[in-house]
Amino acid sequence: MMGDRSSVAPQGMPREVWILGWVSLLMDVSSEMIHSLLPLFLVGTLGAGAFAVGLIEGLAESTALIARVFSGTLSDWLGRRKGLAVFGYALGALTKPLFAIAPGAGFVMLARWLDRIGKGIRGAPRDALLAELAPAQLRGAAFGLRQSLDTAGAFIGPLLGVGLMLLWDDDFRAVFWVATLPGLLAVVLLGTGIREPVRPEHTQRVRQPIRRDSLRRLGTDYRRVVGIGTILTFARFSEAFLVLRAQQAGIPIALVPLVMVAMNLVYAASAYPFGRLSDRISQRRLLAIGLVVLIAADLLLASSAHWPTILAGVALWGVHMGTTQGLLAKMVVDTTPADLRGTAFGVFSLASGIAMLAASALGGLLWDRLGAPSTFLAGAIFCLIALAALVWTSRRGDPGRRRQ
Repeated sequence: MMGDRSSVAPQGMPREVWILGWVSLLMDVSSEMIHSLLPLFLVGTLGAGAFAVGLIEGLAESTALIARVFSGTLSDWLGRRKGLAVFGYALGALTKPLFAIAPGAGFVMLARWLDRIGKGIRGAPRDALLAELAPAQLRGAAFGLRQSLDTAGAFIGPLLGVGLMLLWDDDFRAVFWVATLPGLLAVVLLGTGIREPVRPEHTQRVRQPIRRDSLRRLGTDYRRVVGIGTILTFARFSEAFLVLRAQQAGIPIALVPLVMVAMNLVYAASAYPFGRLSDRISQRRLLAIGLVVLIAADLLLASSAHWPTILAGVALWGVHMGTTQGLLAKMVVDTTPADLRGTAFGVFSLASGIAMLAASALGGLLWDRLGAPSTFLAGAIFCLIALAALVWTSRRGDPGRRRQ
């Protein structure tokens, strides 16, 4: 059985955790080659506005998050995770050519929607599978490691996109075709590199994960994590606005995706160290640090369109992501029973998805009506609300370290 300790790597991390990380890296290379260029393609080539970009991005990302509730629940009901994850990765890979042939913004919206459905299908089963593969004492580090590798792909992808744009004279569609290849490699690696561990019979399958008595087992601590994560999603709208803000600095269009390279480089470098830190200190305190960092990033991005200021704001955005994303996943795991983890990730994503759609649409509307600074100032305000909610819940105990 590949989930046993015979497959533990020299540093103590199971080999399958590393494989899941490399799968995430390859798929993010594929996705970010497209997504880092997509706002520029929509605005410059297809003539869309900032509100349309925000709506497309918000709908796409919220679809991914909402789809996770169904795939997570289904994985609990089936008692298996890997098959759904493979299907989700395959759907994501096979939608990439649609961007290359898109004749207009509506077609891009369809392609983005299908692509994110694939992400949604794979997300909750993959995270639940990761929780089962990682030792309890290394869960924070495992989620941080996967997030670091995932984010490494998120800066390698834009770098490849920039290089190919310079080589091929800003040919968006040619770059989109190339992006298909690493996505297909991710599917092959997941399908052949991991055998799902056999779980104990009592955790094999939940008869009806979304029944009231099953959902009641998720508990108050879990609901607090969902509430704080939802408010945080309002504060952190689509990263497409980072690309549009960088474009206002007046640099050549082919170099604009470097803003995502910078953000994801910081994100990748910080996710694993902060993941390890979450195994040792108060999760509430670490999340508060991440919120303060995001407030600083928003204020910098609102203050100026000069390149050094934008770069500093984007770097802080990356630190925030590295601090909070693996941490929130660990908090979900630590506050839920093992047999309901797929459902728990799905419900968390459902709430976050609704918030993402609303936040991105609002961000685009503010951008079009009042200008770019208003979008980032609104993000800072929502971040303050999330921080206040975190302080309020702290009086009822740290919403982590409940279950092992």
